[in-house]
Amino acid sequence: MKTLDHLVRLLAWIAACLFAATGVMLTYEVTARYFFTAPTIWAAELSQMCLIWGSLIAMPWILSVRRHITVTAVTGTLGPGLQKVCELLALLVVFAFSVVVTAYGWEIFHDSFLRGRTTGSLLNLPVWIVELAVPFGFALLALQSIVEFVGVVKHGAPERNAGHE
Repeated sequence: MKTLDHLVRLLAWIAACLFAATGVMLTYEVTARYFFTAPTIWAAELSQMCLIWGSLIAMPWILSVRRHITVTAVTGTLGPGLQKVCELLALLVVFAFSVVVTAYGWEIFHDSFLRGRTTGSLLNLPVWIVELAVPFGFALLALQSIVEFVGVVKHGAPERNAGHE
């Protein structure tokens, strides 16, 4: 699964760049709007696209490094065996949810693509560009959850440090 690891890491860097680009675009928009009374027609819509794509393509990396939100009030008191079971169950839920969202997201994307739906804004971009992020991101999350499941089966639940809480 080295290829998936490399892809996930690359997508995390792309997501970081998309977030940075969002900050630049919105800063430009605020400056143009409030200091020069010349709002853009593109900054808000493109920054939303960057945030959506960035958030969804970063999900597999977040799972791989265990940086998602976890509540360990109960599981932290369990022994290693039960922690492993809880981790495996959580990964199964992530997998199942990701598969469902991927399937429905694909239907929505495909319908918009076939119908040629657009944003209806001044840019009038195709909606499918943003909608494709959902099945793409969640399909990768499903794959990553399988990788993590196998890792937990082989090596046990990952250690949680106090800074993770």
